[in-house]
Amino acid sequence: MKSTIIILLLFLFAAAGEVIRELHVFRVTRYKIRHVKLAGLKHTRKLVFLSDLHNCCYGRENDKLFAAIEKECPDLILIGGDMLLRRDGWSYRQTVEFISRLPKICKVYYANGNHEQKLKEWPERYRQSYKEYRQRLAKAGVHFLENESDTAEWDGVCIRITGLEIPLKNYERSGRKQLSAGEIEERIGRAGGAYEILLAHHPGYIGVYQDWGADLILSGHYHGGVVGIPGGGVIAPDFTLFPKYCGGCYQAGDSAAVVSRGLGAHSVPVRFMNPAELVAVELSPQVSAGL
Repeated sequence: MKSTIIILLLFLFAAAGEVIRELHVFRVTRYKIRHVKLAGLKHTRKLVFLSDLHNCCYGRENDKLFAAIEKECPDLILIGGDMLLRRDGWSYRQTVEFISRLPKICKVYYANGNHEQKLKEWPERYRQSYKEYRQRLAKAGVHFLENESDTAEWDGVCIRITGLEIPLKNYERSGRKQLSAGEIEERIGRAGGAYEILLAHHPGYIGVYQDWGADLILSGHYHGGVVGIPGGGVIAPDFTLFPKYCGGCYQAGDSAAVVSRGLGAHSVPVRFMNPAELVAVELSPQVSAGL
């Protein structure tokens, strides 16, 4: 009995130490995507995807995170939302200063998550100002995509990047709300012939994003399921147990979805067997089945 208690205590201490460690480090996760629409590329292009920083800081002024992004030499930096905390009493100063440095590396696109969207749509509820946040980042050269699109052309290949804001009711924790491809089309229009990159923060609707016509979906929000287990995570922030899409790269036909485990944590600051991650996605000119 005594030895069992000692073993249990040692496990709890080790687990607590791992939680603390994972809240202070991040890793770089890399994926390679191939698609027939990319066949005209003369060489691989790289995207860096950031999501769910929640005002966390890696090194002084996020220098470690900035250096890791710079080292990847990306062609585009795409931000998938929830970089700040909407809760009063938290400052987004260091987040603004960090993101403001990113356009020095390459072009930056920013799509909102539920934290930014709530600040934007319910300004009377919070002391933090979304308008000021957006203005400061836009002044630094960050391009916001709020149910909007922009295009890039690489070697004659047209890439369209779209930032989607879904209705806030679809983030509610009390039951999954329906979302249709038609509702998405009302917000961002139809998918076209370009290679469609969709920044859509909530991964619970990946099938609907695919129905809309997305070729590459970039999501976050679920924080890797908080506690990692073989094959996925345990629980999402909306209390979905064992969410299907909580972290990784998922293929369905020609469409791929990359879900970031996020860079930060909030509310219950726990990560276990689920390290924070910076995501790098290579778009390859090679045409092949699978990834």
